[in-house]
Amino acid sequence: MSTVFPMLTVLTMFYYLCLRRRARTAARGEVMNSHRTVESNSRTSPLNAEVVQYAKEVVDFSSHYGSENSMSYTMWNLAGVPNVFPSSGDFTQTAVFRTYGTWWDQCPSASLPFKRTPPNFQSQDYVELTFEQQVYPTAVHVLETYHPGAVIRILACSANPYSPSPPAEVRWEILWSERPTKVNGSQARQFKPCIKQIHFPTNLIRLEVNSSLLDYYTELDAVVLHGTKDKPLLSLKTSLIDMNDLEEDDYEEKDGCGMDNLNKKLSSTALREGPNNGYFDKLPYELIQLILNHLTLPDLCRLAQTCKLLNQHCCDPLQYIHLNLQPYWAKLNDTSLEFLLARCTLVQWLNLSWTGNRGFISVAGFSRFLKVCGSELVRLELSCSHFLNETCLEIISEMCPNLQGLNLSSCDKLPPQAFNHIAKLCGLKRLVLYRTKVEQTALLSILNFCSELQHLSLGSCVMIEDYDVIASMIGAKCKKLRTLDLWRCKNITENGIAELASGCPLLEELDLGWCPTLQSSTGCFARLARQLPNLQKLFLTANRSVCDTDIEELACNCTRLRQLDILGTRMVSPASLRKLLESCKDLSLLDVSFCSQIDNRAVLELNVSFPKVFIKKSFTQ
Repeated sequence: MSTVFPMLTVLTMFYYLCLRRRARTAARGEVMNSHRTVESNSRTSPLNAEVVQYAKEVVDFSSHYGSENSMSYTMWNLAGVPNVFPSSGDFTQTAVFRTYGTWWDQCPSASLPFKRTPPNFQSQDYVELTFEQQVYPTAVHVLETYHPGAVIRILACSANPYSPSPPAEVRWEILWSERPTKVNGSQARQFKPCIKQIHFPTNLIRLEVNSSLLDYYTELDAVVLHGTKDKPLLSLKTSLIDMNDLEEDDYEEKDGCGMDNLNKKLSSTALREGPNNGYFDKLPYELIQLILNHLTLPDLCRLAQTCKLLNQHCCDPLQYIHLNLQPYWAKLNDTSLEFLLARCTLVQWLNLSWTGNRGFISVAGFSRFLKVCGSELVRLELSCSHFLNETCLEIISEMCPNLQGLNLSSCDKLPPQAFNHIAKLCGLKRLVLYRTKVEQTALLSILNFCSELQHLSLGSCVMIEDYDVIASMIGAKCKKLRTLDLWRCKNITENGIAELASGCPLLEELDLGWCPTLQSSTGCFARLARQLPNLQKLFLTANRSVCDTDIEELACNCTRLRQLDILGTRMVSPASLRKLLESCKDLSLLDVSFCSQIDNRAVLELNVSFPKVFIKKSFTQ
């Protein structure tokens, strides 16, 4: 008996400590996800009834399949009540992102990934939605109508977009996150992740998605926010203790994904004094540098606080040749950039995509950073960086003489005149202007002076008046062009295609999806096939006129073809597709959705004969 009671006492104390720790965790709102939770219910009084509301407005997003001038397949369809749910299938009234799977990563236009990207940051796209009332969230439901499973992170913001006065502080909090997982089936579902409680009311919700495991485009119909007007009280109703919870470093808030206080790590200068640095004194400088290359940015900042030797290594500009700050978008601000100045004098690749919005980064702060760190820049990613204005582009053109790659995707708040400064970057080889307000005059100037361009994206650039003029200039000046995105360009004709085909013989990738003014009867597609033998990717999405003759020309002349999208044509038969598949041995993606002559039986037969090819056939219920 003397040995039993002490053991029970120890177990009781351990259980009590676990309960204490669980209570602290719940109070901080540190952990609550679908993998491991305790039952932590919210008690609400009758006066604190739950508010259920659909999104009022879509205020920001990174990409969408639709046009800027319509509602079909656009992110704006997420506002309001469901249009389609609970029906399953491909519907134009839903919100659809631009890509799915890994196909875009396999194209000639794909960019190399940044080093030091935290493994748990896997978001590819996002959409931000506002709601009428600020509430303390109790649930977020996402109505998915086709190929669900893309949503991997849900966040809430403390700022009220409808408040007349700017907030003193803007804070983002993760409500739920999970690594990308494969969802079997394409049927509609109501996605109801278990979210954690936060300590501020919100009416601004952000969904982040990763579509890499999807078989086709995901389609979202609506988002429902449940919450209470008053802050709910946590009840300590603990039914299960997960031993993994005892590991502090397992929390999402404390990992390298950027929701921790990065600025404190950057600014800390306290170093431990000691007589020596142990075995590190015996290692070559280069070897230590190589080891530190495997650390994420927050870990590098933590390590810099341990001793003077490692501080010297962690602050070496050679550690910051590639700097990816996108994962830390929710915390990165002017102060962060100021602390990084001395370390980034040799930076060559810089990713500031998604950063700086809602006042986090100022024009002055960005300008100071580039004036010190821009001279060696070769690649600059600024997708969805809405703090940018004309001054910023002017600074880029003056401070980054070696720049070869510039991504301004979805920077739709940049004024048209700002793009004139890009023409000064004569060494550009990659330029992404997807969903920007670039105008024809500025673009012609860019094409005239940036003759080294190899990759150019002009998808959904609605301010361009005459794409034939643009195509003629591309054909005349950009002889080295390898990839061209003209997705949803509204008025290119066979004349522009002729100029492209004759002037850019090195083209390997061409996206002409949703270009309604192109007609097969003019011979434009056959001309493309004959004059561009290096084509690996060709998207002719939603062009109703593509016919068997075009497919047979591709089969004869473009044997390197890997991806072909002819969604929506009525003029292509299974026989011509079989010729194409027999000739193009490397073909891996073929989209024949809504092709009236290609029924499910024809797709099954082609799949049997060509099992290595992914043949896509979408449907509407």
